[in-house]
Amino acid sequence: MDSVTQILLGSAVGYATLGNKLGRKSLLVGAAFGTLPDLDVLINFGGDVENFVYHRSFSHSLIIQLLLSPLIAWLIAKMHWTKSVSLTRWSVAIFLIMGTHALLDTFTVYGTQLLWPVSNYPFGISSVFIIDPMYSLPLLFAFVSLCFARTKPYASKINTTALVVSSLYLTWSLSAKWFIDSKILEALDKQAITFKQVESTPSPFNTLLWRAVATTEQGHYEIYASVFDSVDEIDIRFYKTENHILTGLEDQRIALLQNFTKGLYGVYQQEQSYVFSDLRMGLEGFYVFSFEIAKPFENNIELSDFRQLQNRPPLNRASLVFKRITDPYVNLSLIHTE
Repeated sequence: MDSVTQILLGSAVGYATLGNKLGRKSLLVGAAFGTLPDLDVLINFGGDVENFVYHRSFSHSLIIQLLLSPLIAWLIAKMHWTKSVSLTRWSVAIFLIMGTHALLDTFTVYGTQLLWPVSNYPFGISSVFIIDPMYSLPLLFAFVSLCFARTKPYASKINTTALVVSSLYLTWSLSAKWFIDSKILEALDKQAITFKQVESTPSPFNTLLWRAVATTEQGHYEIYASVFDSVDEIDIRFYKTENHILTGLEDQRIALLQNFTKGLYGVYQQEQSYVFSDLRMGLEGFYVFSFEIAKPFENNIELSDFRQLQNRPPLNRASLVFKRITDPYVNLSLIHTE
């Protein structure tokens, strides 16, 4: 999830575990440790591909967080203002703050390596968008309320209510994903479309409209489905890709990308280069994570520098996403042509 949401969640968990001892200081403690796992973005892992793949690895590992929490607690306990909290409670609080950060990230599609270094599998439930106001607003309300002294008698109830409401929203997102997936599978079957795998993700800022990708040997289908759509109203469009060129290319970075995207990728020829795109994030023509992997040279294909391309979706068409929720005739696939 986005950094602001992680700060708000960390603050709420911090107050829930330390609030009766530290008061409003627990909000700052939660915000700090709720941010800590994402500081891995400051690390250069060796290149654009490595930075993409190794983000949310060791810093988001529940194993590493469990091992580090007592050490961090021991260091904090040396400060005078922390003496009212036991070492055990500090350890539990720090682990819960960082652990809920990692667990929340797994609800997005990106991939979180919860069991690193035992396993580098990127867990991703893909039931919420990376920014979702419906999840964040209850936590924001609680944070602002707890900053005012006059809410102190109700602070615990306000904070607990915010955590419960935001968690219920995550539960709804799982239900919505199951509902949408069943619709999409029915629509694919009705059109006699065969595919290797399919993954659905919420469209920006909501869990009512979903985008899915179904991959085949020749390319992939981009699918848009609203919770209000009938099966016949689901929009399915096919796009051809050049994935076959990977057969003749040998590079560790290609294997990293294939594994991290869980096979949901497309290779496109753009002008004088071949581009590897993660189909899970973005939309056709504007994928957030795209890398130049090769270039045609004479009668061969040679490896390129694997630099990441700036290819984000146009924001001026974002309003169409919300129109598509209730209107199945809104064509989101045209976004990349205008």
